[in-house]
Amino acid sequence: MYLKTIEPAQAMGELADLYNAEIASMGRVMAATQCWSARPDMIMPIERLLHQMRDNFSLGLLNFRLITFIAAKYVPSSYCSHVYFKLISNALGREKALAIHRDYRTAGLTEQQVAMLAYAEQITKDASRISQTDIDHLRSVGLSDLNIADIALAASYRNFMSRYFDAVGASTEPDFLDADPEVRAEMAVGKPA
Repeated sequence: MYLKTIEPAQAMGELADLYNAEIASMGRVMAATQCWSARPDMIMPIERLLHQMRDNFSLGLLNFRLITFIAAKYVPSSYCSHVYFKLISNALGREKALAIHRDYRTAGLTEQQVAMLAYAEQITKDASRISQTDIDHLRSVGLSDLNIADIALAASYRNFMSRYFDAVGASTEPDFLDADPEVRAEMAVGKPA
């Protein structure tokens, strides 16, 4: 971490509550959480935004994570690619997660998921190129305007978060790194882990 942050033992108030909840659920405070402690006034609104978006995501948690995984690849964010590769592997299996990372279009996803991920990819690469035709295509595969808004929010949020993590030097926790050095190298799409 490039910035001086608040360590768990020094955290107080809402920050201590957040840290303690993360320790209880994950056994540690993630760098992605701790890096926000340089601006403790921001961490709780950002956490609430994440939970409101993710917990009420109209396409479900798995699709939220798929969008995050693809957006992280194109930011590019090694940190988020490693973390979401692990989460997708736990949900769908390691080989499926690798196939999605390599080319989600040929990874056996549904037509709707492929369209969703193509939209997330374009948001990440250059949202100014999105047109009414793109939105019409998303509707043609059965996505509602609520779904489309959620995809845009999830991809945009990941762009914001991943860029912040890199800018302040958050580094990937070792337990998110794959045991295979070749897979670790493949997930290292940006700054080295």
